[in-house]
Amino acid sequence: MIKKTYTVIFLIVLVQFNQPGFSQQSPGEEFRKGIEMYSAGNYTGAVDIWTGLYKSGYRSAELNFNIGNAFFKLNNIPGSILFYERAKLMAPADEDITYNLNIARTLVVDRFDEIPQLFFVEWYNFLALALSSDTWAWTSIITFIICLLSFSLYLYSSKYKLKVTGFWIALLLIILSASSLALTFRNKELVHDSKKAVIFSPVVNGKSSPDLSGTDLFLLHEGTRVTIEDEVGEWFEVELSDGNKGWIPSGSLEII
Repeated sequence: MIKKTYTVIFLIVLVQFNQPGFSQQSPGEEFRKGIEMYSAGNYTGAVDIWTGLYKSGYRSAELNFNIGNAFFKLNNIPGSILFYERAKLMAPADEDITYNLNIARTLVVDRFDEIPQLFFVEWYNFLALALSSDTWAWTSIITFIICLLSFSLYLYSSKYKLKVTGFWIALLLIILSASSLALTFRNKELVHDSKKAVIFSPVVNGKSSPDLSGTDLFLLHEGTRVTIEDEVGEWFEVELSDGNKGWIPSGSLEII
């Protein structure tokens, strides 16, 4: 059984990327209206409202998680996996999201041996997703400014102890600032420039070339997660979790 839908006040956790005038109601009111529909068993209505918020530019882990839950209730497995994956990018440590995502994955037909990710890459990605890209960017800027002040203390102080203290603080802060900047770009790459995608076509063949005449290499079913490696016209070259690659039509998947 999937875990409960979030019912927190949406305005507190909502991140607004764009505001094209979704409706006369506030996003929080729309979100709560979706909660009421979901609780009443009107999962289609809840999906319509929440995906409307999503398409209007609003982003939060809670919104994505709730959309995933509603899709799951509608037996739309690829839709639920897509939004659980999007929610996990924004809240990687959330146990409810991980739990529901794992349940949805058990309903996917395809089973591939997965090449394990290097542990330090996994931890680096987890750290990058722990805060938003804006938060990491501000951390980088603030620590750099303090670094300059500490370096000024090193340059202009006449006291030896202050000079040494200023130097080591400046060195520590410049490392922290550079690390925060790197995490900013990594977060942006993982969240906003994701190369991960979910197969939405019930069945699709992976081809040896980006055209219908290519040799069939493998068969994919809806809900399978892939990594986009290249794009030619209306075709994507995708890599499976076991390392195999092939070309599939771009309309057969949705980017996370």
